Amino acid sequence: MAAGRSTVLLLPGQGSQHLGMAAGLFGAEPVFTAAMEEVFTALGAEGDRLRGDWLAERPAVELDHVTRSQPLLFAVDHALGRLVLSWGVRPRAVLGHSIGELAGAVLAGVFTLSDAVALMRDRIRLLGDGPPGGMLAVAASPREVEPFLGGDVVIGAYNAPRQTVLAGPDPALEKTAEELLAADFTCRRVPSLSPFHSPVLAPAVAGSVELIAALPVRPPRITLHSCYTALPLRPEEAVDPGYWAAQPVAPVRFWPALGALLADGDAVLVETGPGQGLSQLARRHPAVRSGRSVVVPLLPARPGPPERDRVSVAAAREALAGPGAAPESGR
Repeated sequence: MAAGRSTVLLLPGQGSQHLGMAAGLFGAEPVFTAAMEEVFTALGAEGDRLRGDWLAERPAVELDHVTRSQPLLFAVDHALGRLVLSWGVRPRAVLGHSIGELAGAVLAGVFTLSDAVALMRDRIRLLGDGPPGGMLAVAASPREVEPFLGGDVVIGAYNAPRQTVLAGPDPALEKTAEELLAADFTCRRVPSLSPFHSPVLAPAVAGSVELIAALPVRPPRITLHSCYTALPLRPEEAVDPGYWAAQPVAPVRFWPALGALLADGDAVLVETGPGQGLSQLARRHPAVRSGRSVVVPLLPARPGPPERDRVSVAAAREALAGPGAAPESGR
């Protein structure tokens, strides 16, 4: 890897979960294992059930349900981030997608792990009473999908120039999918049983501000690039309960956030989460296509046997330890 690059952690969110994600590291990587157990312990009795479903071939609660996808994504993102930090990596910045931003906020020192788990538990409780629905990934620009919006279906995420995610309740979202397919757009449902990043969730999460306001939130020690403002999170934003309370409702702006981050300097983009969804998006960016910045995913692109997780992490560690790959300290 060329010298002059700093390291940035990319933490994925809803839709990247899958059966057995990162489970091949559990018991094999002590730092990762301890970090996962910290989350399970903080969740109490629910943590035991969560661990059981994570490691099970047939979980009692499907992983796309909010009570499984959100805490497991948070736990895996956080534990992988801790693993990378244990290698001596000192990232310049952290960029988290959806629930990945909460995991990134713990790594950046905004929340303690126990406080972030308390916030997440409250969020899951509130979202459990929200309307059923989901998200729909469309191979189109935001402008192209605008004529199809309505019936509480909105743009939930702008991930790349031709990857827009719609969010909304069913059956409105199902109807929108049918209309897009009839108009020859390629689209697929994102694994989710809740319409994340849609205003229809606003009433469900309205009560979360009070809980967050009671937490000792701190300015980030590492630059936390916001997927909502698409800019580095200012200290006053990081300690604003309203910012964190709005996350399940506000649209995600991953592509503009990535652009702002890479405009600040070339980077080694390390995806610390399941799959390679953010890596695939980042590879579309001109800074990566030109070779100025590079992408290093920690885990395989697709689910596989446990040993593939270990091989993939070992390869990532070797890449990060290569010539010119020494990251800068956070700023």
